[in-house]
Amino acid sequence: MLRLRPYKCEDADIIISWSKDERAFYQWSAGVMGGYPLTKEMFQFVDSLMAFTAFDENGIVGFFTLRNPGGVLDVLLIGFVIVDPSQRGTGKGKEMLKLGLKYAFDVYSAKKVSLGVFENNEPAYYCYKAVGFKEVILEETETYEVLGEEWKCREMIIER
Repeated sequence: MLRLRPYKCEDADIIISWSKDERAFYQWSAGVMGGYPLTKEMFQFVDSLMAFTAFDENGIVGFFTLRNPGGVLDVLLIGFVIVDPSQRGTGKGKEMLKLGLKYAFDVYSAKKVSLGVFENNEPAYYCYKAVGFKEVILEETETYEVLGEEWKCREMIIER
């Protein structure tokens, strides 16, 4: 059974070890913590966020953060979502996100939860859709310059 707990700095080594591929690293981090490869010092960025570790009886399975960019808890933003590569495709990501949403809605009393996902990260996009997130159509698509390419970001939202 998957459960959540607050992130502990001891989790960093395991989570960082999942970033073996530069492209995949940028897909979940958008380079916000810095460039590839990710270091423990760079990962300390998450200490300032509401960070969560997902785990089961076999150990750590995933990680994500919540933050409140507007300073209020009505709308929370999920970010830095990563699942152990050996666990991808098993439903653990969906299960982790459902637990995160339950926490956001029931503990923080959020009315909405949003996230951004790059268009080139289809597995994550379909995972978010399966959990209930809906794509938001924006007047202007947010883009990032990553690895010499322009990556478009989709905004998705789910309401209580």
